[in-house]
Amino acid sequence: MILRARVLGCGSYLPSRIVTNDALAQRVDTSDAWIVQRTGIRQRHVAAEGEHTSDLAEAAAREALERAGVKPAELDLIVLATATPDNTFPATATKVQARLGMTGGFAFDLQAVCTGFVYATAVANNFLIAGQARTALVIGAETFSRILDWEDRATCVLFGDGAGAMVLRAEPGTGTVADRGVLSTHLHSDGRDYTKLYVDGGPSTTRTTGVLRMEGREVFRSAVNRLAEVVAEALAANRLDPDQIDWLVPHQANRRIIEATAKKLNLSPDRVIMTVDRHANTSAASIPLALAEGVRDGRIRDGQLVLMEAMGGGFTWGSALVRM
Repeated sequence: MILRARVLGCGSYLPSRIVTNDALAQRVDTSDAWIVQRTGIRQRHVAAEGEHTSDLAEAAAREALERAGVKPAELDLIVLATATPDNTFPATATKVQARLGMTGGFAFDLQAVCTGFVYATAVANNFLIAGQARTALVIGAETFSRILDWEDRATCVLFGDGAGAMVLRAEPGTGTVADRGVLSTHLHSDGRDYTKLYVDGGPSTTRTTGVLRMEGREVFRSAVNRLAEVVAEALAANRLDPDQIDWLVPHQANRRIIEATAKKLNLSPDRVIMTVDRHANTSAASIPLALAEGVRDGRIRDGQLVLMEAMGGGFTWGSALVRM
């Protein structure tokens, strides 16, 4: 029997505090016009003092479970993608597991930075189709505001906090692209680009967290090329043309990167879910936040083909094709 990991429900959470570009211009040498022109970002959500990644993850998870009609006791697996865990260890996922009241199964964190949700989807999918779990909760949650240099205008304007979640369940399929669920996932990394986007700290080097550092031009160039390649890889694996994709749900890093990727694929803007203007770059949370918004407002409907793609520090990059 062929199993597919079917999407049962999506959820999201954004902190209530909103920081506009004008507010940032009061603390660093920037402006709303400068930020919008280069990134498309107009505002971002920032976690409150005492509001942690686990809090954001739990809120998104609860909404996803409610929309899926799934009780925490039915979960076998939680995969939490984050680069900003509550603690070095144990996994933030286990804290979310306890808060949800899930006493069985297993939970762990996964770290692939902005590609984290795609990686987490691939990992959960593999557990489900292998028969090692039946129902999984995949979460992307970040508090990037805690690892930013708020005096560096090249980076602090780019990021925000948030969380998104998706419930998957193993169900029988036919093995064709007509199946609902995760159809394929495609993951890559290249450690030679390690220092082009990183945080300059960690428990085994400096014993402090550090702050985000980025070579913006190199990240932009690599993102446009690699994202187009990994999207083409997903299409080829499923013998599909770009015009057969209903929605592109990309990592929300930069409007220009998203538009350049869509252009390379000849996808019209009205088939791309875009939230970067309101959310900024929320790393592993950006795709599930955008996915949940598209489902909630009715744009993404049952049976439609959704292509997710992302690139992050490492470099890591990947795509996932899902029929809702």
